[in-house]
Amino acid sequence: MNALKRYLGYVWLLLSAAVSYYSIGIFGGKLTSGKQEDLVFGIIIFFILLPLIVTGLAIFGYYCITDEYEEDYE
Repeated sequence: MNALKRYLGYVWLLLSAAVSYYSIGIFGGKLTSGKQEDLVFGIIIFFILLPLIVTGLAIFGYYCITDEYEEDYE
C-alpha cells in the first residue's frame, strides 16, 4: 500500500504542474483580451483559484512521497 501511495504522490505532483501549465496557457488570453469581464475572470483565476489548486495538489503529493501519511498505531 505504501508503494501505491508513493506512486500516487508523483502523480499528484505531475498533475499540479500540468494544471498550472495548461491554466496559464488557456486563461492567459483572458488577461490580454481587453474586455473588462475577461480581465476580472482572469484575475480571479490567476491570483485566487490557481494558487490554491496547484499548492493543494503539490502539498498532497509531497506528503505522499515523504510517507507523511504513515500509520503509527503504537
